[in-house]
Amino acid sequence: MSQKILGLIAGSGKFPFAFAKKAKEKGYHVVTAGIKGDTSFFLRFFTDQISTFPVGELDKIFSYLRDSGVKEVIMAGQVNPNNLFEEDLHLDQEFTKLFAAIKDRKADTIFAALGEKLKDYGIKLIDSTFLIQDHLAPACVLTQRKPTENENADIEFGREIAKAMGGLDVGQTVVIKDKAIVAIEAMEGTDKTILRGGHIAQRDAVVVKMSKPNQDLRFDVPVIGPRTIRNMRRSNASCIAVEAGKTIIIDRDKTIDLADKAAISIVSL
Repeated sequence: MSQKILGLIAGSGKFPFAFAKKAKEKGYHVVTAGIKGDTSFFLRFFTDQISTFPVGELDKIFSYLRDSGVKEVIMAGQVNPNNLFEEDLHLDQEFTKLFAAIKDRKADTIFAALGEKLKDYGIKLIDSTFLIQDHLAPACVLTQRKPTENENADIEFGREIAKAMGGLDVGQTVVIKDKAIVAIEAMEGTDKTILRGGHIAQRDAVVVKMSKPNQDLRFDVPVIGPRTIRNMRRSNASCIAVEAGKTIIIDRDKTIDLADKAAISIVSL
């Protein structure tokens, strides 16, 4: 095959779609390993080759990529944390050995171990922002409405909290209201954190999503998009702040349009 092959380990959300589309535009042959219960059926229309696997079948996933000629792979999208705690979850021998060898089950610990394990299959895990730097948030106010004075105060307060939580590998998102910490993201993900925080704050909460202090761009890069704004609207949240150059915005025009219609401010700093 004359085309350069690029692997994609795809979870849920639109990030895998954005990456696959860009890779195809750049002339890559995209080989995708999907996760049952997480990867969208429709991703097959944006990739050259795709197979889906149970979350615990590590050897099958990595062998599939290797046997398909993949030498470089990115991870994109979320894996539902509930999948890791199902009573009938089956972990193959590779995953069992990996879990036994790591010191904890924080996201960075698991992903770093997966990156090392991929090397045993002759595959390199690369920067997940590869090819889609144009999706990274620029430093500016992206929406028509700028943050209010109170929102700016909550943003500054929330940045410190988000960075501290990221440093502990707890989560990247915090919800703030009048300099009170309303919700902190754990394994449930940003969307559920926004909904939970919005329920407590009732209205005008500020969402702050930051990269980790030593963010490994191979995995767990902050991502927002239209779904983020829809959940903010459902929660009556008024503002979201993200980190410029380190946050991926999926469907930027649609994200900003939805925010403008809901009078939600998006600021990247």
